[in-house]
Amino acid sequence: MSTRIEVIEDILDVNKQKAASNREIFDQSSVFTINLMASPGAGKTSLIELTIKQLSHRISIAVIDGDIATSLDADRAAAAGAKAVQINTGGGCHLDAMMIEHALKELSLNEVDLLIIENVGNLICPAGFPLGTHKNILIASTPEGDDKPYKYPTMYNGVDALIINKIDLLPYVSFNMDYFRQGVELLNPGLEAFPMSCQTQEGLELWIQWIIAQVENNQKRLLIDNN
Repeated sequence: MSTRIEVIEDILDVNKQKAASNREIFDQSSVFTINLMASPGAGKTSLIELTIKQLSHRISIAVIDGDIATSLDADRAAAAGAKAVQINTGGGCHLDAMMIEHALKELSLNEVDLLIIENVGNLICPAGFPLGTHKNILIASTPEGDDKPYKYPTMYNGVDALIINKIDLLPYVSFNMDYFRQGVELLNPGLEAFPMSCQTQEGLELWIQWIIAQVENNQKRLLIDNN
């Protein structure tokens, strides 16, 4: 048992080191990066498509897409107008920092303002493997139920912003917004949340404004640090 724990600790330590190295690369290239996490079907790819379509005229966007198999999501991101790189994990339930390090070789980061990493659909494994991104974003969708913060506290505790997707379905699903938000607040007080619908685009504008502000603030911060 002790040997197995040591192996796991070694894996996590190596990942943390690679994540720190990735962050240095992102900062040197002045690219703002987000790690987008959610359960399968919550709307990660739909949000990425909308974000690209709203912002591609203003900022340069690249996407690294992680999935167990196929390149369907990366193809959608590319069709929307972004440079897209696919990572197939071959059954793995999450991306890790080393996978991102390899994928970065396929991108010219000096030509990118925003890098969106779409993690594998999972509410457990991705929480334990930082990638070096500036922000960790979680998408929760109303059909999943309002108990997810209580059932997956590690995921909700470790994110920087929360998207509550598919609010257009609230009249048709059992989802108590107050109960859900109470669970989120207990784990992550003051967490910024964006209720929206990728289907109707209700609430999308606030998310777009937040992304623009994050990209601009990151560029200003790096400019100050380098002077």
